[in-house]
Amino acid sequence: MAKRPDLRVIRTKRMIINAFMKLVTQHGFDAVTIQQIADEAMINRATFYAHFKDKQDLFDQILQITTGSFLKILDADILFDGNKIKMKTIERTLTEIFKEIQDNRSFFQLATDGSNNVQLVEQLQILLQQRYAELFDNLHITQNQTEIPTDFIIAYMTSIFMGTVRWWVHSDGSFSPDHLAHLIIQLIANGHLTVLGIELVDA
Repeated sequence: MAKRPDLRVIRTKRMIINAFMKLVTQHGFDAVTIQQIADEAMINRATFYAHFKDKQDLFDQILQITTGSFLKILDADILFDGNKIKMKTIERTLTEIFKEIQDNRSFFQLATDGSNNVQLVEQLQILLQQRYAELFDNLHITQNQTEIPTDFIIAYMTSIFMGTVRWWVHSDGSFSPDHLAHLIIQLIANGHLTVLGIELVDA
C-alpha cells in the first residue's frame, strides 16, 4: 500500500516556497537570506533545513516542480501524426504552458535571469529530449538531402521558446497566454517548420 503524503510537510514546503518567491520579487535572489525566508514563512531555520539544503536547492526544487508540470501538459495530447504536426493541438498546448508560466510569473522572472536561465534551458532541453526525441527521429527531417540532428532541432526550439518566455515575463504582460500562443504558431507555421519540410495540418 502506497504511503500517503504528509500534508504537514506539503503545507510547510508550500509556505517556504511562497515566502521565497515573495522575498525574491521584492529584493532579488542574492539579497534574500535563509533567516528572512524562515521569518516570512513563520518557521524556524531548522525547519527550513529539514526540507531544503540551502537557497539554491530551494530554487532547484521549484524548477523541477515547474518543468514537471510542463511535462504533464505536453503529455496531454499527441502533437505528431506520422510526419505531420497538428497546429491547433500545439497551440492549445502552448496556451496551457503559458498559463502555467503566468501563474508563476515571479519565479520565471527569476529563472530567466543570468545563470538561472542556463539551468532552465538545460532542464527544458532534457524534458523535450525525453518526450519527443523518438518522434523527431521518426520524422527524419532533412534539408538539402542532409538529415537534421534531433538535438539541433530541440536546441533551436528551446531557444525560441525561452527567448519568448523571457521577453513575456519581463514585459507589461499585455499579451494573454492564448494570444501569445497563437502568435508563435503563426510565426513558426509560416517559416521555421516549413523550411524543415514538416507538413502542417489544421487539427
